[in-house]
This record gives sequence, structure tokens and C-alpha cells, in this order.
Amino acid sequence: MNALIFIAVIVVLIVVHEFGHFVAAKWAGMRVDEFGLGYPPRALTLGRKGGTLYTLNWLPFGGFVKIFGEDGKTGADPDSFAAKSRPKQALVLIAGVAMNMVLAYVLLTAALVAGTPRALSPEEIPLAKSPQLLVANVLPGSPAAAAGLTGGDIILEAEDGHFKYTGADPAAFTRFVADGKGQTTVALSVRRQNGTTETLFARPVAGIVAKDPSRPALGVEVAAIGIIPISFGAALWQGAQLTWEATKLTAIGLFNFFAGVFTFRADLSQVSGPIGIAGAVGSASSQGFGDLFSIMALISINLALINLLPVPALDGGRLLFVLIESVIRRPIKPQVAQALNAIGFIALILLMLVVTAHDIFRLVA
Repeated sequence: MNALIFIAVIVVLIVVHEFGHFVAAKWAGMRVDEFGLGYPPRALTLGRKGGTLYTLNWLPFGGFVKIFGEDGKTGADPDSFAAKSRPKQALVLIAGVAMNMVLAYVLLTAALVAGTPRALSPEEIPLAKSPQLLVANVLPGSPAAAAGLTGGDIILEAEDGHFKYTGADPAAFTRFVADGKGQTTVALSVRRQNGTTETLFARPVAGIVAKDPSRPALGVEVAAIGIIPISFGAALWQGAQLTWEATKLTAIGLFNFFAGVFTFRADLSQVSGPIGIAGAVGSASSQGFGDLFSIMALISINLALINLLPVPALDGGRLLFVLIESVIRRPIKPQVAQALNAIGFIALILLMLVVTAHDIFRLVA
């Protein structure tokens, strides 16, 4: 199921990107020969409209748009990409990136409306949807650590043989543990991050909390988390803020990573390939639409910024060609452009293989 969700997400992100190129090319008066869902070989011809063939293809990992003359070989034809002005060419190339950014904004706004889990104040707990008690931190050497509690666990309920605790109020949970005076073992029903539920046993002891050494405690820091949807109007503004902040942080991260690549100091632990992304998408989808939309937005922003890199075979590389042609006032020879694109494509494939291998090693470890 996770694989199918991942494929669906990738298809949406890439088709939206290609749709940006498609709309801009049509507006610029360029002939668009084909708009395909999936990659060849062709499975089905859906029809032809406005001179464009719409197709469904066998490899379901995205889509493509075929613009007449984008290879630079048909500059004499007035409908070709190569015959249009440099600003129009640049607009068509950047339109895919723009669409990914618009999609990210829409998804983050939708995530805010749907609601995503976040830390709650005591006043917000009664207002939240599905409030839960999250293990935020476990003190090393404490009864909680010895029992096997880890950060990220959700405490569903606790029982000491006399009383039972349920709910998501950290203060109430602390009182429940302390009320046992350390004389009974507490049975904790816990949901792990992988979705499994376990029962763990721990006996509170005094002296763990420095500010209150006489109070029995488990040595665990808990927090209330839950979902509080916000209004559509507020989401529109906050979605724009989140999109900007996520774009800024992503750009800084990509800059640092590629700077590390060229200095042979790249930290692959901070990068995920298809396997790692598929796992993140699957995990987010199990938490609800809010989390799924959020992770899709982050992937869309990454896709947009990576495509802006001045690397041949990417939109940013083709934009660089357009800029160079504007300066030298003549087209770059098609053979040169194709050779540079091939080199850029090979470099990207090699980088993807390295990142994917790192994903596999991380899973095995």
C-alpha cells in the first residue's frame, strides 16, 4: 500500500510540474505535440485536441510534455520552441517550477485546514481532535528507560493495580504516577512509532526530579499532542508563511549539500532517495491527510528547487542555456546542448544511485 501511495504522490507532483510547462507553452504559441501520463511505451491514446496528442503510458512514475522544437533543431518553424523569444522560452521553462510551488502552497493550506498533530497547551486539550499523550523525552538510567520507553511513543493508558489513567493531560499523568508513592508497578499501554501496541512495566522511584526529589517519577517527559484545525482564511495566510519558510530552509539545505558534494564532504545522512521518501510518505499517510499533504508539499518544494539548479538536463540548466544564448545572440549548437544534457543526466543518475544505496544500507543497519 505504501508503494502505491508513493507512486500516486510522485505522479501528482510530476504531472503538475509538466502541466505548468504545457500551459505556458500553449500561451506562448508553441506547438505541443504530446502530453503523456506515465512514461513510454504507450499504453493508450486518449485523444487529440488543439494539435496535442494525449496519451496514457505503461510506466506510472510521472508524466511528460513534448514541445515541438525544444531540441533546437527546428528553429525556422514559427510554432517551435526555438523560434520563440528568449523571455517566452524562459517562461515556459520556469512554469513547471512555479506550478510545484503553487501546489506546495495549496497542500500546506489544505494541511492546516485538515489539521496536523502539534503540541497542545492545557487549554487546548479539550478542544483538540484525538488528543494523545506523547513521550517527548526519556531520562537515561530511569525506570522508564529500563522499561523500554522511547521518545515518540504514545501512552494510551496506565494502571497501577488500584487506579487507571487515560487521557492526554501531562499534569494528570504526573499526578497519577506520584500518587502511587512508588509502592506499585505501573503497567503502561504504549503505541510505538511503527503502529504496534505493547504493555511495558515500570516502578516509579523518588529522587529523579531535581526540583522535587521526594516525588516518585518514571523519568519520562510527556506532552499533549492533537489536531486543532484552523479556519480557511487563517490557513491561507499561514500556508503562505509556511511555504516561504519551508522553501528558505530547503534552499539552504540543498546549497549546503551540493557544496559538500563538490568538496567531498556531503552528509548523505541528511538526504533521502526514493526508498527513504517512500517510507516517509507511507508513514505520513497513516497519520491522516494533514500529514500526507505536508510531506507532499515538502517534496514538491524540493522538486521545484532541484529543477532550478543550473545543471544540464534540468530546467535550471536549460534556463542557463537561454541566458547564454541571450548574451551571445545566437543559439547554442544542438549537438553541444545534447552532449551537455547527457552528461548532466548521467551525473544525476549516479547521484541518485548513491543516495538510494545509502537508503538501503540505512535500512539494513
